[in-house]
Amino acid sequence: MSNPEKPCCSFCGAEKSPTVPLIAGNDGRICEACVKLAHQVVSSWGQRRKNQQLAPQLRTPAEYKRHLDESVIGQEGAKETLSVAVYNHYLRLLNCDREPVCQLGEQVELEKSNILMAGPSGTGKTLLVRTLARILGVPFAMADATTLTQAGYVGDDVDSIIARLLDAAGGDVQQAQWGIVYIDEVDKLAKRSGGGTAVRDISGEGVQQALLKMVEGTEVRIGKGGRRGDHGEEQVVDTRNILFIAGGAFPGLEALVSSRIRPKSGGIGFHAQPPRQQQPSTNELLAALLPDDLHEFGLIPEFIGRFPIITFLQELDHATLLRILTEPRNALLKQYKQLFAYQGVDLTISDAALSHIADQALVRKTGARGLRAVLEAALQQTMFEMPSQPLMRGCILDLAEDEVGGSTLVVRTRLAEEGEAPAEQSAVATAAAQDGEKSLLSADL
Repeated sequence: MSNPEKPCCSFCGAEKSPTVPLIAGNDGRICEACVKLAHQVVSSWGQRRKNQQLAPQLRTPAEYKRHLDESVIGQEGAKETLSVAVYNHYLRLLNCDREPVCQLGEQVELEKSNILMAGPSGTGKTLLVRTLARILGVPFAMADATTLTQAGYVGDDVDSIIARLLDAAGGDVQQAQWGIVYIDEVDKLAKRSGGGTAVRDISGEGVQQALLKMVEGTEVRIGKGGRRGDHGEEQVVDTRNILFIAGGAFPGLEALVSSRIRPKSGGIGFHAQPPRQQQPSTNELLAALLPDDLHEFGLIPEFIGRFPIITFLQELDHATLLRILTEPRNALLKQYKQLFAYQGVDLTISDAALSHIADQALVRKTGARGLRAVLEAALQQTMFEMPSQPLMRGCILDLAEDEVGGSTLVVRTRLAEEGEAPAEQSAVATAAAQDGEKSLLSADL
């Protein structure tokens, strides 16, 4: 029992002594141990308030999918998978400070679930992840797996991925730990088949092994300059709460799935099975994708195990490409209309031309990227001449027959009629036209 005549701590009751100094206030005193405890409590309050400020506003998976529908056409299964995975990930982060509730009275620690996306090129893998990060409002970093090498070799170390995320977060470590990292072209990390020469695979299986601890969760030390070897103050980023999404085209994966689903018969002669006429489509094969197929492709089992959620993106067909041209918020048709409107020209594309553009994109086999290539080729001459023709008011892209009986895209322009008011152009377009007139004048002189 403390002596009432001797000063003591107002919190724990410890008496003042040469080894227990007290800090006196107006109405009480506090010892060193209570000061440290109070500092820890206040720090935890501040950290919790900061996490609440950094945390994105959690929405339902249906709302996430609805926002994705505005920018991405099709890919319903992939959008649902991403929406649920992101919702569960940030639900775990928002409730990590709370006491776990379990009917069995056990301490349950939730682990994150990274995502692996497979699908043909141009199906919207990068667009899905970038749109999702913009909806969440969290830092987002995208890395190309083809530039990664093992530590000590020419190229980017795997730690450079976290350095990019830290730059996206403005150098704020706490905010970076709420972010999303997308590793593109992960199929290029597939280990190479063994050949006659022993060559160290520094950009394949070695990078997969280097990514294991980072993807699962570890502390990465990043120098102030963004490089590992920088001397001086370092920042420590914990990757346990960072969501990693990997994507790749995985060419040839369909053949591996097909060989597993429909193995070749070994019988010959009368014992041979007749070949089946109908072959499964690419979408049907990707729907039957298993981790064993990814291992057969060249990913090591440890790397596949770090991505428990595996989804696929379907190959785009003609109807989907037509919708991509016109429906999304950032549709290609809207982009080119705006580009022409900056120069006072109204762009119109007929339905027949849109259908032909989708057909040509299917022939190129580059997905939605082929649409822009076809449009650029069709409108290139018009866009070259348009800044030099201030009287141009309209442009129609239509489909017509060529000399050999095929179909080709043609452009018909409309000039301003006599007495028609001049079209409003942007300052950039006006300056470009004036510069063109000056250069032509100087050439004539």
